[in-house]
Amino acid sequence: SSRGGTDSSLAICRVLNGMWQTSGGWGRIDRADAVDAMLAYADAGLSTFDMADHYGPAEDLYGMFINKVRRERPPEMLEEVRGLTKWVPPPVKMTRSFVEENINRSRKRMDVAALDMLQFHWWDYANPGYLDALKHITDLKEEGKIKTVALTNFDTERLQIILENGIPIVSNQVQHSIVDMRPQKKMAELCELTGVKLITSAPSPPSRLVLLLQ
Repeated sequence: SSRGGTDSSLAICRVLNGMWQTSGGWGRIDRADAVDAMLAYADAGLSTFDMADHYGPAEDLYGMFINKVRRERPPEMLEEVRGLTKWVPPPVKMTRSFVEENINRSRKRMDVAALDMLQFHWWDYANPGYLDALKHITDLKEEGKIKTVALTNFDTERLQIILENGIPIVSNQVQHSIVDMRPQKKMAELCELTGVKLITSAPSPPSRLVLLLQ
């Protein structure tokens, strides 16, 4: 009974190009070099890019990249490219105007009419404002500003509440690796029942683990 109808789906690559490394902790980003690297990935068939509003200039880089694709690549590639972003707001009152203002900022930075996917994150489960935000996000989806609505790092209990409120969630991005198998427990079972997909990422390894792997 989710809002948004049956069009809540998006074809993406099985391997995503994560853009966390543009967030500032790895030194200065040369924008031209970064866009060239993104083009090389897309040319190789790795055409899904995962970013966030707080990953430094990631959304701006995507906007530069997508414009280069529009100018220099065939239309078929443009149809394959996907830009997945995240919105990580402060836990303030989630009014329609506040939500729309932030979504519009990402649309402008990425230079797209509609976000392919908005992955929503919430810091404080004691504050139920996440439901207000997701209802406004769903309205923006129905208005054509967002193609698919998703979550990042939500737990199983809150995912179930969100689904029960009729929010058309397509995926939840969570940490999952050989050192963090938590999603294999309750989360995977709920996703199997509801059709929500898991996008899994590995956390940045601690320095001692890096040393062991070298």
